[in-house]
Amino acid sequence: MWLPTHGPAAEFAARYLALHRAFYARTLSGADLGAWRRRQLATVLEQVSTRSPFYARHLKQADLSAVTPDDLTALPFTTKAHLREEMLNVLSRPLAEALFFYETTGTTGRATPCPRDGREIVASNAHVTESWASIFRHHFGTHAPRIGLMGPTEVHSFGDTLGDIARNTGSMNAKIWPYSPVIGFRKALQLMKDLELEVICCTPGVALTLAKAAEHYGYDLRRDFAVRLLFVTGEMCTPALARNLETVWGADVYNILYGSQEAFVVATACRNKRMHLSQTNYVVEVVDPETGESHGPRGTGELTLTMLMDGVKPLVRYRTGDVVAVTESDCDCEMPGDLVRIVGRTLDRIDLGGRRFTAGQIETAVMTGVTGSAGYQVVIERDGTGQDRLTVRLELLTGLTPDPGALADEVRARTADTLGVPVTVELSDGLDPIVSTGAFVSWKAARVVDRRTATDHETSVAQRMAANRGYTN
Repeated sequence: MWLPTHGPAAEFAARYLALHRAFYARTLSGADLGAWRRRQLATVLEQVSTRSPFYARHLKQADLSAVTPDDLTALPFTTKAHLREEMLNVLSRPLAEALFFYETTGTTGRATPCPRDGREIVASNAHVTESWASIFRHHFGTHAPRIGLMGPTEVHSFGDTLGDIARNTGSMNAKIWPYSPVIGFRKALQLMKDLELEVICCTPGVALTLAKAAEHYGYDLRRDFAVRLLFVTGEMCTPALARNLETVWGADVYNILYGSQEAFVVATACRNKRMHLSQTNYVVEVVDPETGESHGPRGTGELTLTMLMDGVKPLVRYRTGDVVAVTESDCDCEMPGDLVRIVGRTLDRIDLGGRRFTAGQIETAVMTGVTGSAGYQVVIERDGTGQDRLTVRLELLTGLTPDPGALADEVRARTADTLGVPVTVELSDGLDPIVSTGAFVSWKAARVVDRRTATDHETSVAQRMAANRGYTN
């Protein structure tokens, strides 16, 4: 594992990793974990309130001495709008102290800076390393699998972070982003075959597009490749979509981690395909997305994070915009930490037939029981009586669905029953390329065509991006 070698970051890393090892060995007492969280919270609050121009103003009226990890409600929220407005003024250490500079994608608003220093890298990557090592032991024993990393690298943490994790686990990794002009889908597939890559890490959308590209170039996913695990991240992947991916690839699918450029890695997967919070790194709150009322560390609502790493850009009560369900762990795996299930973005909730549905509910309704699909899209419109209607467009790969007509009937009946609106299913031989843009814009922009409303900003961005996302290069 990479470690800082001198200065305050090295001192932090030594203290942190001692705590981290005890946390995973189950020898860390509740009292010691509580003491760490109180000490680090106090350190972060003192740092941001005195050294961040934004937080010096934002927290000016708050009584910081009264704040504890058990009650942060005296502090105001930090929102994505704040980060876009304040930019580098959110930083509480000099930019020169960072080791990496990243940005958000900027597709849904102004790209915001996300620099990271040694403290943040060590603390975030340690949890991912434990996750991958545990899953690799479960599937490969002592063998270190060969990994293909398919994600962006320019001012994006994907390649640096996951390349470091692969090195920590002793695995060879190849960075083969298929949307790169240097690689492309043809070259990515050739390298997957020649290098006999056993683990592919990418978004669900890339995994589906890669399967379509393999069919286009004459590959057989099971005969020509050695892939045993798909590690998907970067966008929502419900169990129903994961199961479909397994039928497409003949590989086990793990929704491997949850995080963001701004907040680092918040939760990691275990061998049981459940997600565990990195609880040494954050104070977690679940808040009502409408009222902002805090439900404490567990429950269902919008995930809100306060960072415990006193790095370059710690965030305080940061509203992620993601709806989650957090519960105490009952998992028999090696990973400690509460369980978290990602429901979808607060902005992705959709009104249908007078009821409101999350992205996860809609995807589950459409994809449950679907096999061999290369993707889906839903179209919402109103009929002549003003009633909402849904059309599901479903793309199927050749030879993987025994009876496409029967599958379409099942999808229609189940989706109509779940969502309470009339549904039509269309089997398509090629969806709009916009469905591949989910990780860069949003699930809603990629998967939903809502003809009841005017095209919004996110959808316009996704449409422009989709123009250059073919796989025949």
